[in-house]
Amino acid sequence: MKSVITPLLAAGLLVTFGAAGAPAPIALAIFDFELEDFSPTEATESIAPADAAHLAKVTRTVRQLLAESGRYKLIDVASADAPAAKTHTLRDCDGCEAEIALKLGAQQSLVGVVSRISRTEYVVRFHVRDARTGAVVANGDSGLRMGADYSWDRGAASLLKDQLLATAPKR
Repeated sequence: MKSVITPLLAAGLLVTFGAAGAPAPIALAIFDFELEDFSPTEATESIAPADAAHLAKVTRTVRQLLAESGRYKLIDVASADAPAAKTHTLRDCDGCEAEIALKLGAQQSLVGVVSRISRTEYVVRFHVRDARTGAVVANGDSGLRMGADYSWDRGAASLLKDQLLATAPKR
């Protein structure tokens, strides 16, 4: 008879089962969603207040969705002091978020990006890395979506439901 505490490799995610047979939640550091703006707007170094508010809503929605799934235990990332975390440029740091997440006590990290193509077209993407190795264990891309900035959170939630939560082991 196999041990009740058995590692299972499913959908690229290492899950450990506890005494009750339910998967132990994965400690996940979800960093603030970032904006990559390709729209024909005036170039500025800072994000417009409205965009910042929409990104904050996307981040809240994703954190709530993943916490409610029971598959993840969220790790607070507020104390992350790495420059890429503070400037919201983790998408460009070649996996540095894994080390940041590990220092915060996470097993995995999630970086999400909204790429605005125009005022009414966007793409949401994410990647999850193993905090110890930096290896990408899951990623997804929404494809081109129609909708203004107020719909980013719905696009992100749909993406994560369809491409992250659907592939993870059922509880």
